[in-house]
Amino acid sequence: MNNHDIYNAMLVKLDDELPEMPEFLPGIRRAPSRGFSLTPAQTETALKNALRYVPENLHEILAPEFLHELVTYGRIYAYRYRPPGRIYGKPVDAYKGRCLEGRAFQVMIDNNLDFEIALYPYELVTYGETGSVCQNWLQYRLIKKYLEVLEQDQTLVIESGHPLGLFPSKPEAPRVIITNSLMVGMYDNQADWEVAAQMGVANYGQMTAGGWMYIGPQGIVHGTFNTLMTAGRLKLGIPADGDLTGKLFVSSGLGGMSGAQPKAIEIAGGVGVIAEVDFSRIKTRFDQGWVSRITDNLEEAFQLADNYRRNGKSISIAYYGNVVDLLEYAVEKSIEIDLLSDQTSCHAVYSGGYCPQGVSFAERETLLVTDRMRFKQEVDKSLRKHFELIKILVDRGAYFFDYGNSFMKAVFDAGVKEISRNGVDDKDGFIFPSYVEDIMGPQMFDYGYGPFRWVCLSGSAEDLEKTDKAAMSCIDPGRRPQDRDNYIWIRDAQKHNLVVGTKARILYQDAEGRRDIALLFNAMVRRGEIGPIMLGRDHHDVSGTDSPFRETANIKDGSNIMADMAVQCFAGNAARGMSLVALHNGGGVGIGKAINGGFGLVLDGSERVDNIIKSAMMWDVMGGVARRSWARNPNAMLTALEYNHAHRGSAHITLPYIPSEKLIKETLARGGFEQCLN
Repeated sequence: MNNHDIYNAMLVKLDDELPEMPEFLPGIRRAPSRGFSLTPAQTETALKNALRYVPENLHEILAPEFLHELVTYGRIYAYRYRPPGRIYGKPVDAYKGRCLEGRAFQVMIDNNLDFEIALYPYELVTYGETGSVCQNWLQYRLIKKYLEVLEQDQTLVIESGHPLGLFPSKPEAPRVIITNSLMVGMYDNQADWEVAAQMGVANYGQMTAGGWMYIGPQGIVHGTFNTLMTAGRLKLGIPADGDLTGKLFVSSGLGGMSGAQPKAIEIAGGVGVIAEVDFSRIKTRFDQGWVSRITDNLEEAFQLADNYRRNGKSISIAYYGNVVDLLEYAVEKSIEIDLLSDQTSCHAVYSGGYCPQGVSFAERETLLVTDRMRFKQEVDKSLRKHFELIKILVDRGAYFFDYGNSFMKAVFDAGVKEISRNGVDDKDGFIFPSYVEDIMGPQMFDYGYGPFRWVCLSGSAEDLEKTDKAAMSCIDPGRRPQDRDNYIWIRDAQKHNLVVGTKARILYQDAEGRRDIALLFNAMVRRGEIGPIMLGRDHHDVSGTDSPFRETANIKDGSNIMADMAVQCFAGNAARGMSLVALHNGGGVGIGKAINGGFGLVLDGSERVDNIIKSAMMWDVMGGVARRSWARNPNAMLTALEYNHAHRGSAHITLPYIPSEKLIKETLARGGFEQCLN
C-alpha cells in the first residue's frame, strides 16, 4: 500500500493543489500562544498527524509550515487552508448538499466562525478562550466536503474535530455524531490534554462550539437575565412581577459568553459595572449596543452607576481594567453592591483565561509565551486577593455567586483551602454558591426549564419574527414567575436587538413547552409559512451536563461526580433520531470537570420529524429531571410526580422515598456516629 493507492481509494478528500496563504485582516482578535511542550518524539508524531490530511506531493512544503505553527502557537492550525474572505452563516440554500441536514450543519459551523461571533476566528475558537469548532482548517475543509455529499441514509462521525467518515444508517438515525476530548480516565487531566491537543488528537469543544450549536452571545444573555432576576427574588426581595431597578450588579468579563452580562442587567432593569482587560472585547460589545458606557476611571464608573441607581434608571458600564482593582476600590470606598459575580474564563485560568492584578493585557500575552511559571504565580496571587475582597463585600451584604466559570475551583487550586466547604477538598462544593446551586438548579433545571434555541435556516428576519410570535403563543405567563420572565423575554426580543450572526433565538422552556413549540414550528414549515428550522439547546441544561462545579452543583446525594446523565442524554437522543448528537469533555469549567451532551434537530415539516419531537424532546429534558428527582431535589420530585400522573401508562419515573431526618439522626447516634450530628 502506498500514498497513490490511498489517494485513489478516497472519494472525499482534500485537493492535491496547495491553497494560497490567506490574508489576515487587521483588528481581528488572535489567540495567544498555547505553549509548546512536546518531546522530540511527540513533535514528530504531531507533524505526521497533520500531514495525514493532505496528499504526499504537498508534504515537503507543508511540513516546515506546520512545525513553525506548532512551535510558535502551540497548535497546528494549518492557516493556509482557511478559505479566503469572510466566513459567516449564509442562508441554507446557498450551500451545496444532498440533504437538508448536511446544508443546515454548514450554516451552523460557519456561524460559529463569523468575525462578529468567534472569539479567535483565525484559530477556530468560538468562545470561552478555547472552545473550538474543530482543531484546524484541514478538518474544517474536510468536514465541509463530507457535509456536501452526506445522504439521508448516512451518518458522519466526528471525533475531536476529525471526520472519521460516512457510515450507512437510516433516515431515522442521526446524520452527524460528534465527540470531543473524551480522555480515558487515567489521562483525563489538563496536563495530558495539553499534550494531546498539541499533537492534534484532542479538540476542546467547550459545549456548543464543538457541537455546532452556538447561536452567538444572545444565548447566555437569556440565561444571565434569568439568573439575575431569580437572584433578585431569592436574595434581594424583589416581587414576582418586579425587576432590578435600583440594584447594582458587579462582575467581570466581556468576551463571547461573558459579554452577555451588560445586556442582561439592562433588560432586568438594573445597573451593571463589568470589568474587562481586553479593550477589543469592550469595543465589540459597545459597537453591538450591548454595553452603554466605557470608562477606565474607577471613580467615574461607580459615580455613574450611583446616579443611575438613585434615579431608578438602567445602565451598563464597561470598566476597562482589572476586576481586582475594581473590587479593591469598592471595598475602600464602601460601595454597596447587591449582586456580585465573575465571568472570566477560569476553566483555562493559566492559559490566558484570567489576567492577574498588576499585569496588563499585553504583558499577559507576553508572559504566556516567555514565562508561564511566573504567569501562574501571578494568577494564584491575584486569585487569592480576589477571594479576600469578595469575602469583605459579602460580609457587607453583597450576594456573590460563581457563574459556572470554575472561579471558585481556581481559587481553591491557588491554595485557598478556606473556600472549600469541608476545608479539605472540593467534593462538597465551596462556601459561596454556584449560580446553579442556588439559583438555576432549584428554580430552573429542577422544573425542566433550560436554554431551548432555534435558528431560521432561511436567514429571514421575517421567519424569526413569525417564530417569536408562535413561541410566545405557547407560554402561559401566569403559571410561574419563570414563565412570566420567559414571556417578557420573547415578547421584547426584537426590541433588544439580540441577534448576532444567523437569525436565531433562545427561549428558556420546560419539557412540554419545548415539545409544543417544536411541533408548532414543524407544522409552520409544513404549511410553507416559514423556511426550515434548526432546533437545539445549550449543553448547559437540565440533562445535558454532569459537572459538580456547575450543572449538577445542586445535587447533594453524592452523584454530583457521576457522568451517567450526560452520556444517557446523548445516547437517548441518538436512539430517538435527533439530526445531530454531541458528547464532550470539559464544558465551561475545564477538562476533567464535566461531561456534556447536546443535540441539533432540523425541522423539515415532515411527519418523521414530528415523531422525533414527540419522543426525543421530552426525553432530552425529563431524563435530567428524573435524575434530579432521584437526588431528592424537591422541585424536581414535584415535576416528576406530575409527569407520572400526566403520562400514566406511557412513561414513568422512579421517585425516591424520603426518610425521617429524626430517624437518621437517632440511628447514627445509636451507632456511635455522634460526630456526624454536629
